[in-house]
Amino acid sequence: MHVLELGYSFCPNDTFIFYALAHGRVPSPLPVHEILEDVETLNQWARQGKLPMTKISYRAYGDLREQYVALRAGGALGRGVGPLVVTREPLASLEGKRVASPGALTTAELLLKLSHPGAIVTRMRYDEIMPAVARGEMDAGLIIHESRFTYPQHGLSKFLDLGAWWEAETGLPLPLGAILVRRDLPQPTQWALNRAVRASLEYAYAHPQEPKAYIRQHALEMEDAVMQAHIDLYVNDFSLDVGDEGERAVRELFRRAEAAGLMASSELPLFVQPAG
Repeated sequence: MHVLELGYSFCPNDTFIFYALAHGRVPSPLPVHEILEDVETLNQWARQGKLPMTKISYRAYGDLREQYVALRAGGALGRGVGPLVVTREPLASLEGKRVASPGALTTAELLLKLSHPGAIVTRMRYDEIMPAVARGEMDAGLIIHESRFTYPQHGLSKFLDLGAWWEAETGLPLPLGAILVRRDLPQPTQWALNRAVRASLEYAYAHPQEPKAYIRQHALEMEDAVMQAHIDLYVNDFSLDVGDEGERAVRELFRRAEAAGLMASSELPLFVQPAG
């Protein structure tokens, strides 16, 4: 492998984190070629083993622990960062209600199934969810990304914050997205890639103006204020290193999913280890 193909999303948190790595501003064990796609496409590609290094939802990672291992850096975990369930009309419950979901492999849908197993899930692209709820085609919508900041503009109201539900249930931060590398990469390479991703984020923190044009280029006509709010919400200390608390959160998410029959179990280490 002479060039490493790295997949990540158009979202400002990803383009902020990976700008320096993708543009050769920080050392990397291999030259990087970035491929930007929506997270659900990246989730599906990971199931096919298409990319050696990729952003992925923690929900999708749960099924792929035999093939991939997560970096300690670059991921999205936190408090107050969870997906929301929004409605047009007030609802007493989600039991038997049609809820639009951004994808089977999203952490958002996993949380919905853990918290409201009686909801009827219909999947659609995340940017189509709020219009479908606003038109009355869906009873509720499960929203992620920048939709968290814009749903009132569609005449919608918050029914439930699934991140708040998770934190009340567990006391832990919510795992949303991880950066995976293939387990068959040499361990020194895995750890060097972890260092490179951390260095890329540290570069963005040190030079916050430099990545802005790159972030804006991929931000789907997002207003600058929304773009910055997105970065502020999803990029935090857990993005530099998942830490002990972050590891506990991931293990608890997987434990609950396995107990509910929604995910196969695995005994392999969840995160890359220092070489040697």
